[in-house]
Amino acid sequence: MVIVMKNRTGQLKIQQMAFMLIAVTLFFVLVGMFFLVVKFSNLKEDATGLCEKNAQLLATKLANSPEFSCGESFGSSKVNCIDADKVMLLKENIAKYSGFWGVSNIEVRKIYPIEAEKTCELGNYPDCNIIKIRSKEDTSAYLSNFVSLCRKESYEGTVYDKCELAKIMINYEYGEKC
Repeated sequence: MVIVMKNRTGQLKIQQMAFMLIAVTLFFVLVGMFFLVVKFSNLKEDATGLCEKNAQLLATKLANSPEFSCGESFGSSKVNCIDADKVMLLKENIAKYSGFWGVSNIEVRKIYPIEAEKTCELGNYPDCNIIKIRSKEDTSAYLSNFVSLCRKESYEGTVYDKCELAKIMINYEYGEKC
């Protein structure tokens, strides 16, 4: 009878060891899952923040792109300078650029001097202050950057450069591209 007891005691110790190994493994699995949940809990907010930062940088990049920038037409190369005449022509040919920049809306809004809001068309240009280059119905907030909005103007036969303070405003297309 003594021999039978030793076998049961050995089996009991093996079972105890197996349960302890399972318990320790489950503990580490739970700790790992908790760590992953904490690590990835802010992933969506981080992705949205990166998309907004990309949109902010894209606003600056657009202002300095050849389609918008003043280039050398106003004496020297200017940073964040938008040629209003170029933008008005671009507005009329925007269909060629669909999907080119990855934005849903592009708008240039003159903010100084302050005037009543008036959307620019070829008939009322330059007596307006909002140039909607690309416009889709979207209710999300715009991201913007300050720029100089320059154009050639003439006064008593003399051509001069007229620059005004403006904002380039964009809506970024969120999704898989972002």
